[in-house]
Amino acid sequence: MKNKMICIVTVLAMTVALTGCGNAKTTQEGNTSVTSEPETGTSVTEAEAEESTSAAYPVTIEHAFGETVIEKQPERVVTVAFGNQDVVLALGVVPVGFSAANYGVEDESGMLPWTQKKLKELGVTEPNVFHDTDGIDYEAVSDSNPDIILAPYSGMTQEEYDLLSKIAPVVAYPKTAWTISTEEWISITAKALGLEEEGKVLISGMQDIIAEKIAEHPEFEGKKFVWVSFNETDLSSLHAYSPEDTRCQFLYKFGFTYPEGVSQYIKEGSYSLSLSAENADLLYDADFLIGYSSESAYAAAAADEVLQEIPALKNNAIISIESGTALSAALTITPLAFDYTIDEYVEKLAEGIGNIQKK
Repeated sequence: MKNKMICIVTVLAMTVALTGCGNAKTTQEGNTSVTSEPETGTSVTEAEAEESTSAAYPVTIEHAFGETVIEKQPERVVTVAFGNQDVVLALGVVPVGFSAANYGVEDESGMLPWTQKKLKELGVTEPNVFHDTDGIDYEAVSDSNPDIILAPYSGMTQEEYDLLSKIAPVVAYPKTAWTISTEEWISITAKALGLEEEGKVLISGMQDIIAEKIAEHPEFEGKKFVWVSFNETDLSSLHAYSPEDTRCQFLYKFGFTYPEGVSQYIKEGSYSLSLSAENADLLYDADFLIGYSSESAYAAAAADEVLQEIPALKNNAIISIESGTALSAALTITPLAFDYTIDEYVEKLAEGIGNIQKK
């Protein structure tokens, strides 16, 4: 598995060499584009490569707040909100600044382990991380002197978009907050950076690995799930993610489906839903449950007079993703998180689904 991802990264590097700016180079103050040496006999000069890249610009990207025109290939990239830096890094570009991860981080770095790993591979030892968990740090963003600000996965408001747009062109989410698919996330980012072919290679590599996992687990096909979390100290309400949420969209790729009984109660464009325990019957059609719940929370739910009637709980057909762990953060699927956790994730899915037949 790791070898396959290494191959993908290698192909990306070679592709950048052909479509980017020739040899590996570092742009102003550390924003690095990673490329490879051209093959022997290649006559493409750096000037020709830059001319080829600039031919794709200007680029216009539509999003929830209108459209953003990018006049030339960005050299200084800033990302805000969760995970956007991972997509940029996976494309071989180091942001000159990015938001700290506010979930699943195990040290003081503000970065998840796969982000740290990629930065190390790219030779970056002191990344510019914004500790902006209380809101966007506009001053830090401005001080980074960006050419572009990327946040295609975010919950950005109109006001935040307007303020950031005074600093540099901003790419926000396509339609609704926190609901972009991984493929669209990569494609939008790659288009903004002038690396569309590299984005296609990245998506294709992920799809190949998913196909391998599907072949290994044909039992996944057609199983219904609800992504719902239980709080053992308060079982009166449940938190569910909508069918449009990124976490759920990723599970569809394995052949899983979402019960209509739950989705009909979710407002269009919303990524989550609060359910009363009195509506627990809406979960009866789910073959398995997955969520940010501890084993003790599931045990408390299984012992509850109302919730214990949920078939998936009776069968122990549950996938527990402990809240606040690196794996729980990885389920907002970025290319780097995918590489780092896909084996562990699929193992957990297979274990929980294996209990469906035990009725």
